Amino acid sequence: MAGRAVPRAPEGVGVDLHLKADVGEGRRVGLERALRDAVRDGRLAPGARLPATRRLAAELGVSRGTVKAAYDQLIAEGYLTARQGSGTLVAPLPSVDAEPPRAAAHVREPRFDLRPGSPDVGTFPVAAWLRALRRAIATAPSLAYDYGDPRGRIELRTALSGYLGRARGVIAPPERIVITSGYVQGLALLTRVLDGAEIAMEDPGLPFHREVVRRNGGVVVPAPVDERGVLVEGLGDGAAVVVTPAHQYPTGVTLHPERRRALTDWARARGGLIVEDDYDGEFRYDRQPVGALQGMAPGQVAYLGTASKTLGPALRLGWMVLPPHLVDAIADAKLHSDHHTESVGQLALAELIGSHAYDRHVRACRLRYRRRRDRLLLRLGPGRRVQGIAAGLHALVEVDDETAVLARAEAAGLAVGRLGDHWHTPGGGGRPQGLVVGYGTPRERAYPEALEVLGKVLEEG
Repeated sequence: MAGRAVPRAPEGVGVDLHLKADVGEGRRVGLERALRDAVRDGRLAPGARLPATRRLAAELGVSRGTVKAAYDQLIAEGYLTARQGSGTLVAPLPSVDAEPPRAAAHVREPRFDLRPGSPDVGTFPVAAWLRALRRAIATAPSLAYDYGDPRGRIELRTALSGYLGRARGVIAPPERIVITSGYVQGLALLTRVLDGAEIAMEDPGLPFHREVVRRNGGVVVPAPVDERGVLVEGLGDGAAVVVTPAHQYPTGVTLHPERRRALTDWARARGGLIVEDDYDGEFRYDRQPVGALQGMAPGQVAYLGTASKTLGPALRLGWMVLPPHLVDAIADAKLHSDHHTESVGQLALAELIGSHAYDRHVRACRLRYRRRRDRLLLRLGPGRRVQGIAAGLHALVEVDDETAVLARAEAAGLAVGRLGDHWHTPGGGGRPQGLVVGYGTPRERAYPEALEVLGKVLEEG
């Protein structure tokens, strides 16, 4: 038994147990020590069920009495528990040596969460998703469970081709679509393929996305944004520009039609690439939806979208609609990144889109978020300047002193975003100040109280 590995318990035990026991001091003592060490190290977690004595004895090649004696000793020491009908379990042990992570010790979840960037995940269409999942699995070929095309399942690419064409005005042949695990992966793949190029990104914009570009070899330069969207004149001769034309983050402005034309002209004249982050594209409230920029210049625009805001970030499903000359390079980069995005979720989303359950869910969410937007405006009152309210899941509320307002918010247990955190360079007098207020994050019951706290925090100033 010395040094013997036990990778798998016999049939019928119900659990697998891997042990290495040193029997230099005897088989029972060696087994006791191996089990005790496994519990202390956390390899046997509290509540874990141990194999029956007869089965473990057969696997280890020792007598049942040896295993029973080892179990009894560890029960006496408090490492194991035994209950009639439940078998032998690992006991819950106090952690005397463990120290909580230092970062976690200082993190306190807010009582009221109005941070931007997330939807109300409580609206996830569980019943519709389960129906789609069952139908997808029932009809999927066996090869769907094998390694697949790095571009993604053809079922989802075909479904997206139709959906994006009719709902967002995107020219999206299935062969030019690549499925990703979300926007961040798509941005990272594009940056790698551009291979160290200069990439202009909106200022203000999301700092995390700038860091994604830098960590994948890109050189980030600011592209200023005003009330009409990104300023095209300052783009120069860079290789690419990343924009959020439907609902700019964080200002909430929509890219003006003249700027759209100027941006596509810039790309054609210089051979540049426009990376379109269709952020909040499905959620427009006060006028007809603004079509995707990609429809104006499909040969110059890489269109990126996800299910993160419409369904939920946990699905990790996104898509890229690429100019023809980038498809092979992106597919190769995807292959060597993670081979391909998981397939079962792709099949379920394809079914959800094909049955129009996805459209129904998006329409229901659009109504819900519009009501939330309206409640936000009602609570803030007509005297408060608020931007970006025509679409999306966030609004920019102007304030005179971000630092003072955020200090009051923190004291009240309220979390919101800060416009000052989104500039490419910190500081700088004369810049607008404001709160980036997300109205998608709170659950329905928590939203009214969160709004009330926000209103009081702003009124105190």
